[in-house]
Amino acid sequence: MYTALMILDAILSIAIIAVVVLQSGKSAGMSGAIAGGAETIFGGKKKGLDELLSKATMVLGLLFGFVTLALARMTL
Repeated sequence: MYTALMILDAILSIAIIAVVVLQSGKSAGMSGAIAGGAETIFGGKKKGLDELLSKATMVLGLLFGFVTLALARMTL
């Protein structure tokens, strides 16, 4: 069981890296950070693939967290 969770943890970590790298970058520099934040606050929505990748990142992150906590629990 421990080995299976370790393998699943490694697969999830690689998947998270891939999904984050596939996401489109925001404008470079400080002005891009401010404009991107303001766009989100004032109702700007992500569209298409960006929205899907954002949701996939959240789901994979949660799964990775749960599997990692299970592994930590098993080592106690």
